[in-house]
Amino acid sequence: MSGELSLSINIKEPRWDQSTFMGRAKHFFMVTDPRNVLLSSQALEEARVIVEDYRAGIVKPGLTEDELWRAKYVYDSAFHPDTGEKMFVIGRMSAQVPMNMSITGCMLTFYRTTPAVVFWQWVNQSFNAVVNYTNRSGDAPITVNQLGAAYVSATTGAVVTALGLKSLATRLPPIVSRFVPFAAVAAANCINIPFMRQRELKYGIPVTDENGNRFGESANAAKQAIVQVVVSRIGMAVPAMAIPPVIMNALEKKAFMKRFPILNAPVQVGLVGLCLVFATPLCCALFPQKSSMSVSSLEEDLQEKIRQTSPHTTTVFFNKGL
Repeated sequence: MSGELSLSINIKEPRWDQSTFMGRAKHFFMVTDPRNVLLSSQALEEARVIVEDYRAGIVKPGLTEDELWRAKYVYDSAFHPDTGEKMFVIGRMSAQVPMNMSITGCMLTFYRTTPAVVFWQWVNQSFNAVVNYTNRSGDAPITVNQLGAAYVSATTGAVVTALGLKSLATRLPPIVSRFVPFAAVAAANCINIPFMRQRELKYGIPVTDENGNRFGESANAAKQAIVQVVVSRIGMAVPAMAIPPVIMNALEKKAFMKRFPILNAPVQVGLVGLCLVFATPLCCALFPQKSSMSVSSLEEDLQEKIRQTSPHTTTVFFNKGL
């Protein structure tokens, strides 16, 4: 043991109490901090070394508790919690605000023509596919063929949904047609996330006791995890896709917007970004990252295994993904 910092700090868990919404919100404001996307590979590697050394009982000389927690959150923002692999940069939760800000702003701006709807829905669902794969739960590998099939199914379903809603909106007032992108995104999330995580639904995700001891894999846990993620993702989209259309509908009637229509897209993107800065962490915080369910809700064979190996366990835990 070396250094002045105590080794009793539990960095396996978030810094704040995850049983409360405020604790989870503080945690996800750190995890989704867009500034983490700008960190260099060297900074990420330094954070990884600090975290892994600390877990091994080695403390960097002069390291403070705040520096340890900063390294922990930098590490969490870039490395998968189950596999430990460095995640693809645009799939990280810290990239959610800048990426969704740009894509959603364009979806809300260019919604009037069919080619524009198809293109931006395809871009959005391609991005979502990357995010869903990057933040999947569990450590089981997925083949290229499985990934390709899931991507094609998810994006096709999303685009078809968007076009169907657009055709319905042509008979509705203009303000209603502005909400077509939101309705399409909400419906598409119900398609995209289960498709991209279908392996979890088939083979299950790891379930553990409160100390992290693994019992096996559960498809029932995967179903609960995916439902929670779908709800969170739709919640993220509500402020960013429901508030700017109302504001833009009023702004476009103003003289300065009529005089400078080129401002439409940047203003829309800015409004979306402002909403996402708060909506992303707050909606991630709707459910604990380390989710739980009762043993009685698991598959019968897994229940039997737990009864034999750990008869006092009544609740299991799993990473729900993001």
